[in-house]
Amino acid sequence: MKEAMPVLTAGAGLHETLALLTSQLRPDANHKEDMVFLKDVFSERSLGYLMKIHEKLRQYERQSPTPVLHSASSLAEDVAEELQSGPMSTEEKELLHLLTSPHLKAVLSVHDTVAQKNFDPVLPPLPDDFEDELEEESVKIVRLVKNKEPLGATIRRDEATGAVIVARIMRGGAADRSGLVHVGDELREVNGVSVIHKRPDEISQLLSQSQGSITLKIIPAIKEEDRLKESKVYMRALFDYIPLEDKATPCQEAGLPFKRGDILQVVTQDDPTWWQAKRVGDSNLRAGLIPSKQFQERRLAYRMKMGTLPNPKSPKKPVSGLRRSFRLSRKDRQGSSGEGSDPGDPDFMTYEEVTRYQQRPNERPRLVVLIGSLGARINELKQRVIAENPHRYAVAVPHTTRPKKPHEKEGVEYHFVTKQQFDADALNNKFIEHGEYKENQYGTSIEAIRSVQAKKMCIVDVQPEALRRLRTAEFKPYVIFVKPRVPESRRRRSAATSPGGGEHGRVTDEDLQEMRQSAIQIDQQYGHLVDRVLIKEDSASACAELRGILERLERESFWVPLCWVRT
Repeated sequence: MKEAMPVLTAGAGLHETLALLTSQLRPDANHKEDMVFLKDVFSERSLGYLMKIHEKLRQYERQSPTPVLHSASSLAEDVAEELQSGPMSTEEKELLHLLTSPHLKAVLSVHDTVAQKNFDPVLPPLPDDFEDELEEESVKIVRLVKNKEPLGATIRRDEATGAVIVARIMRGGAADRSGLVHVGDELREVNGVSVIHKRPDEISQLLSQSQGSITLKIIPAIKEEDRLKESKVYMRALFDYIPLEDKATPCQEAGLPFKRGDILQVVTQDDPTWWQAKRVGDSNLRAGLIPSKQFQERRLAYRMKMGTLPNPKSPKKPVSGLRRSFRLSRKDRQGSSGEGSDPGDPDFMTYEEVTRYQQRPNERPRLVVLIGSLGARINELKQRVIAENPHRYAVAVPHTTRPKKPHEKEGVEYHFVTKQQFDADALNNKFIEHGEYKENQYGTSIEAIRSVQAKKMCIVDVQPEALRRLRTAEFKPYVIFVKPRVPESRRRRSAATSPGGGEHGRVTDEDLQEMRQSAIQIDQQYGHLVDRVLIKEDSASACAELRGILERLERESFWVPLCWVRT
């Protein structure tokens, strides 16, 4: 005897019906495969979700309230006018006050807009008098809706045929989002206006002035550009770029401005001259044009040849001096081993490919490198942070050729070596930097840094020139540029803390100018290697800020050169 099909209740939904049907399926001897297939389809979880969504939408459609009036604003105005026509009671005065208040009027206006459903963009009907001299199947009519944003496409004139061709589609723009316009398409008309004999700048102006809807008549390219997956190439900009000042850009409005240090996601490198990119963290989803690495380097080489750009290999003055602070006059290293990874090593600084990196558990911590301009007193800052937490942070013990004092211990204050041993180590590039002070040699060795990193986070303060030696995948240095807050003049420093600290309280305007110039010079020459700028107001606040940076290095991810994390 066959089992009877259960009776569905009146309120049963479609997904409940399918679930019940699935439970009642019985394999049939003649159609077993079909029944199994049908059961699998009905049992699919995603189908169940779709059915539930369908039922929710139907329920909303049945219960959705509809506005009683489409003109609540005008009704409120009529009521207010009626109230004012005669004497009013206290309640009527209160009602009049409410009806004439700006907030309620705005709410009623929004209500009318929604009730009339006139908030959607309205596309005009296609004109009936299209004089299409071309074959019907070869013409594409594209209608787009855009607000005040650019269309997101650039055009060019084909030199051979004279046709107006779509040169590129900006990722994320109105044209790209539509999926209807492609590179290589021939543009014939814009809003019914022929562009065949117009100049590219006239066409661009016509496109930019079109608001709301825009209708394009297009001859599709023979092979439409495939919609490539978005690139995952990230670059750190090593220079500032202002498109409105770049006469070479094909479309200044489509350019992407950026500053040195910005992280750019390069979404396409199809054009060898102009890449498309977005700024990481920017809310604007539309990509913009930036000069490619090769093109920017060619431009800089030409400017240098013409004498409008200084030679990046020309000698530079030292970036810091010896005024009122003990800083070794480090000599230039001889015979560099070439281990450094520095985007400034090539002739020109353009972009550096980067990726996100986070220190893993039990992994050697990143090296923290402090560089400072005159008056920053970074050694004092470093020692104070280490003294607060000596179990987590330490310095690399330097080498010296001077005699050991009675209270000093080998390997604590210094590694004491002979002049012959020091010279041999320097010749073999064992120091990241070294110099002479009062006829004695001093230097910080690579092995001293490694020995600290095996146990703790190592903090070093060096001259900026040493960064080229330290920028390796081994150390993964995080570079902090410390500079004092320098007031404009002595007359405006009465309530401010002096840049150098207590014993530096009496400084002249000449001293302030030297500090200011020192910071500017370091920023110009080495700013592209800096991860963080720390403005030192006073020792306490600077120490707290540095301590916060060190803590974040252990738990957060940061942008680093791609070559540092490649396996």
